[in-house]
Amino acid sequence: MPRRVTRRFRLTRFFYRRTWLPWVTTVRALIPAPHQETCLSFFGPLSLLVLLSIWAVALMVGFALLHWSTGSDLLTHDGSSGLLTDLYLSGTTFFTLGLGDVIPRTAISRLLVVVESGMGFGFLALVIGYLPGLNQTFARREISISLLDARAGSPPAASEILCRHGYEHGMEALRLLLKEWENWSAEFLEGHLSYPVLAYFRSQHDNQSWLGALTAVLDTSALVMVGVEGACQRQAELTFAMARHAVVDLALVFKTSLRDPGQDRLPPERLALLRDQLAANGVILKGGEESYEKLARLRWMYEPYVDALAGYFHTSVPSWIAAENRADNWQTSVWERRTGAGRPGGGGRGKPGEHFRG
Repeated sequence: MPRRVTRRFRLTRFFYRRTWLPWVTTVRALIPAPHQETCLSFFGPLSLLVLLSIWAVALMVGFALLHWSTGSDLLTHDGSSGLLTDLYLSGTTFFTLGLGDVIPRTAISRLLVVVESGMGFGFLALVIGYLPGLNQTFARREISISLLDARAGSPPAASEILCRHGYEHGMEALRLLLKEWENWSAEFLEGHLSYPVLAYFRSQHDNQSWLGALTAVLDTSALVMVGVEGACQRQAELTFAMARHAVVDLALVFKTSLRDPGQDRLPPERLALLRDQLAANGVILKGGEESYEKLARLRWMYEPYVDALAGYFHTSVPSWIAAENRADNWQTSVWERRTGAGRPGGGGRGKPGEHFRG
């Protein structure tokens, strides 16, 4: 919970950088594409259990080496001694078993037993306090991502956010949404700096992720800052600043190298299509060369970091324009996908934002 550690070597960072990439490589090589996301989602919880075990074993081995360095002066029923006996004493002491078949005989050995017993209790207390805090932070993150489903589509897209707020008083609702995501970005940044392991925990749906949601909000904020008629530009600036702060800091924490995305997410022809879609839903986006250059500058401030994080976590970056005839998560279910049934009036999403316009 304190400020993140900045020293050169960190056991946790070393562990994740040596296990995550092999896990991704193995999943991509052995698991069929439709099931890869599920297998990748196992890594977060499993890695946390392994990491806790590593910490516990490291403490036990450390105390065993301290006993061994003082001469292993222990009293046993069978007269055995040595490093294995020290490891046994350390293990039973750390977990406070109190079997009594190995007894320390010197003052330093007794002191080590007392200190290790206290550390064992402390370790258990930390784990009991750590896991609920981790779970609560994860739950708060996912609630906002789930709420974004009906506001931004599945996966989220900037075009859908703006189109679905093209009704009367929709810009005020958009301002409140951006305000909520300014707060979400701040809480996300604090939580994931304290618990970096949370970044490996994936969302419940394959087409949702914390990075996808954050990118869609950044895209939307950038468009509003360029000029959306009736929208609150100041709130968009505040949300953009906080969301970019979160993306940049996470990229630094995981030491992701900036890379060339290879393909422009919003070339001029796609921007023209986006502008036409917004206009059809009552949202007017400012045009002109100056607006295009401003949007390009804003995109350069976060897209390289987003692409780097997407490559590291093996997830996709959402498009600026949502795909046609793609149902939201709330509009479909496993039964409907299996039987071909859909919502009344046909499946798919239809025109952007048409389900939510007043």
